[in-house]
Amino acid sequence: MGRQTTAKPQAKRKPQAVKPQSQQKSQSQQKSQSQPQRKPRSQQKSLSQSKPKPLSQQATQSQQKSTAKKSVATKSAATKQSAKKQAPKKHSPKKPAGASASRTRKQATSAHSPQATDTENRPGTGAVRTMLSTVRREFGRVSAYPLTTYYLILVSVLALTSLGLVMVLSASSITSYDGGEGSSFAYFNKQAGFVALGIILMVAASFFPVHVWRKVSWWALLLGVGMQASVFIPGLGKSTKGNANWIQFGGFQLQPSEFLKIALAVWLGAVLASKYGKMTTFGHAMIPVVPGIILAVGLVVGGNDLGTALVLMAMALVCLFIGFFPWKYFLLLFGGLAAVAAFFVFSSENRLNRITAALTGHADQSASDITGQAWQSNHGLFSLASGGWLGVGLGASREKWSWLPEAHNDFIFAIIGEELGLLGSLAVILMFVALACGMIRVILRSKSRFIQITTAGLFAWLIGQAAINIAVVTGLLPVIGLPLPFVSYGGSSIVASLLAVGVILSFARTEDGAPAAIKVHKDRVRSSFAVLARKRKK
Repeated sequence: MGRQTTAKPQAKRKPQAVKPQSQQKSQSQQKSQSQPQRKPRSQQKSLSQSKPKPLSQQATQSQQKSTAKKSVATKSAATKQSAKKQAPKKHSPKKPAGASASRTRKQATSAHSPQATDTENRPGTGAVRTMLSTVRREFGRVSAYPLTTYYLILVSVLALTSLGLVMVLSASSITSYDGGEGSSFAYFNKQAGFVALGIILMVAASFFPVHVWRKVSWWALLLGVGMQASVFIPGLGKSTKGNANWIQFGGFQLQPSEFLKIALAVWLGAVLASKYGKMTTFGHAMIPVVPGIILAVGLVVGGNDLGTALVLMAMALVCLFIGFFPWKYFLLLFGGLAAVAAFFVFSSENRLNRITAALTGHADQSASDITGQAWQSNHGLFSLASGGWLGVGLGASREKWSWLPEAHNDFIFAIIGEELGLLGSLAVILMFVALACGMIRVILRSKSRFIQITTAGLFAWLIGQAAINIAVVTGLLPVIGLPLPFVSYGGSSIVASLLAVGVILSFARTEDGAPAAIKVHKDRVRSSFAVLARKRKK
């Protein structure tokens, strides 16, 4: 039988007659051989009604239909989204950013939702990450500020000086009253006066340009050496506790070796900066650096003050290291200074006993032996141990009642540990760490070789001496007799230390961007004073 042609569509469709099975089979074979052509839906319905299909074939066809529907829906959605993106923004009404962000998140979640990891499921992980990122961002912003170094040094020094005044009042109250002063505030009043003088000199020195310090470096060394040499003049020099390291005029005493430290650092900075890259021969490298160091250290050692001499040696070696002094000459000078220090240590029985007491752990000394070398060290440890975490309270120290010698001077850190506890001691150490970080920033961020070398020398003095003092109080080193900078009692020490900080602050003001930031601050201060003046007139 031939293939029937479909009738033209009429107003009313007539139901087609069911064809025999043989005729349907022949038609299906012809369809499989020929290309697929779409037939009208009416004919497809009639064919599907005429013969029942197997279940597997029906399932396959249903899956194909659902896949086709999904692909068509996906294509239509993609077409709509592309049309929305291509449409100009001015014709579409503005939507809030939160709504669009929420819709985008919902679409991304519905399209693909991976399983969350264990770290994401932990409570507070997102908050911790946000907090850490905020801290890093703020730290970077503060670190990039041009005056961060300036304020870091200034704030840490003022905090140490303020704490030192309080602790001097507490530690010296018994000694001041019992020593014939007649008042528990006698030492405190003197220290407060020296602090005021030191702050004035610090502020004045911070405004000096860098080239001024470089020009006066030779004059500063000559003045420091001359003052140190005057301690050997009869009637002018004064010996205290075996050290001829004081000048007395009127009712005041001055320790010139403290100011010699500043002069040596500035002088070495100027000389080594001018010789940078030129120290190729022995004579050019050694002169005048080595004679100046030997002269300064020799005068201090001649006054029997080995502790200050060790600090001067450390300052000189650090300046030479930062100044790229040739290694063979550096090691030669280091060996010579070490030999000189060892000679003076082993030539004094008193110093040997101190070293022996520190190395043996004070085992051969009784806590009641006031004449023993370990008396001061033992009671310093007793003071620290009795403080605990929070201390016994400000002013409630028991060791300052004539048990601990030099409680307001060299061993004031022991009183801090007793009255303020471990937390107070750590606070002092953190202040020195902040000061050290500020000085290191000056060295790293400056492009001037003079600033780098001079700041390194002052760093070795202030931070190195603080580390030695704390190590002596805690029993790690033998008693040397060095005060704690900015904290211990002593007029020469506090004035010289604050003056040295003024020199460093003048260096910090030259950092990139610092002059412009200082100018902005000045304009703000002037405008605020102008506003206050207008209000007073009204």
